[in-house]
Amino acid sequence: MREGDAGTFDYAVRNWVHGFASPALTRAMTGISLLGYDILIVELVAAVAIFLRMRWRRGALWLAVSMAGALALDLALKYAFHRARPQPFFGDAPHSFSFPSGHALCSFVFYAVLAGLIADRVRPMALRVAVGLAAALLIAAIGLSRIYLGVHYPSDVIAGYLAAAIWVSALLVLDHVRKVRKNSGRKT
Repeated sequence: MREGDAGTFDYAVRNWVHGFASPALTRAMTGISLLGYDILIVELVAAVAIFLRMRWRRGALWLAVSMAGALALDLALKYAFHRARPQPFFGDAPHSFSFPSGHALCSFVFYAVLAGLIADRVRPMALRVAVGLAAALLIAAIGLSRIYLGVHYPSDVIAGYLAAAIWVSALLVLDHVRKVRKNSGRKT
């Protein structure tokens, strides 16, 4: 991630988003941002506990593994790139590196995997679509909140989403390989 490559884009988007600033929107974006990490931790523990109580062990394992990998990926990328945070528009900057956005990465992984697990267990197509749409809107809102608050550059958020997409895709491929091997073992 070279500063010059993304700098013009980052500052243009940051300034455009900041143009919508208002006290009410700042309160809303602060709350939405909490759903991307702080509250997400509580949601993760609750979802795993609920899945275990409902005997959805595989779903609980999927959430735990996907989030452990997301956290490891976030930390590894932050320390690999060492990108300083932008000057925040509201409040103090977090005390970690900026690239990628951990809120974007972790919220994408958590809400996408949770939506996938729920959609896999419900029948009505309308409900499946609603769950997926709600997850997508929440993920987008969390990324936007990080830009609005000024604690991330837009390229940090995009990189968080891309890293999350790669991680979730890798998990899906590994699960597919596992299923193929399991099914091929039954046929012989």
